Amino acid sequence: MDNQISLHSVNILIHVICGLIALLLGIVILVAKKGNKTHIKFGRIFLVFLAVVICTGLVGAIVFRGNPYLLVLTILAGYNGFSGFRTMKTKSNKPKLLDVSVALLSLGIGLYFMDYLKSTELFWNPTVIYSTFGALFLIVGYDLIRYLIPSKSYKALWLYEHIYKMINAFTALLAAAVGTMLPNYKPYSQLLPSIFGTLLVIGFMVYFYRKRNVRQTSA
Repeated sequence: MDNQISLHSVNILIHVICGLIALLLGIVILVAKKGNKTHIKFGRIFLVFLAVVICTGLVGAIVFRGNPYLLVLTILAGYNGFSGFRTMKTKSNKPKLLDVSVALLSLGIGLYFMDYLKSTELFWNPTVIYSTFGALFLIVGYDLIRYLIPSKSYKALWLYEHIYKMINAFTALLAAAVGTMLPNYKPYSQLLPSIFGTLLVIGFMVYFYRKRNVRQTSA
């Protein structure tokens, strides 16, 4: 029993430290010039730490029976990070087995834990819980139907998709961290980071949309 508690504590420590590092890297990525070496380098490092956060979250939920909702929030961050990276790498909506498999796996995990949480006492505000599931199902659903978008049209969409997914990966981690550290301020401690992320997404999308229009007009 003592060994199990000790291992659980180590797992939590790794989870928290890697989560905080990922958040700091996310801030660097947000303020760095987009597309340069710093942005790309720190983006890849961010994904590495995000992967560790996901793995330790899985261990905590499955092996040590931790809070399953936090796992879903972590999966939301992980899926957005994975899909956002793949979007930037391929710049195409041609179906790939890896992308479809991860999307279906994330959807399955989300559905399982949504059903599981119905049979347990909810420690988090229901509004936050169901909005998180909704965000997960929305992005996975989009990824599964984006293959129907004509390739020529998608060429103008992949950048905005990348922006949405990577910022949402960051804000999902932020929401998990703030919600855990400030439990007395729920649901605002969970909802405000999501609102902040939404404003960031809108801001960056508008910026790059205008920037693209200026380039096309100049050409």
